[in-house]
Amino acid sequence: MTFETIKRNYDRKLWNKQMVKTAVIKEVITPEQYQEITGEAYTE
Repeated sequence: MTFETIKRNYDRKLWNKQMVKTAVIKEVITPEQYQEITGEAYTE
């Protein structure tokens, strides 16, 4: 799983914010990338 794949899935509404947040927790993407994908700051 890559940032690009996660962003594409979120943009297509295949992923929700909680799923993107899980990717941050699993250290697949950074909190900054979470913000880039969702438009919201990452909070734990």
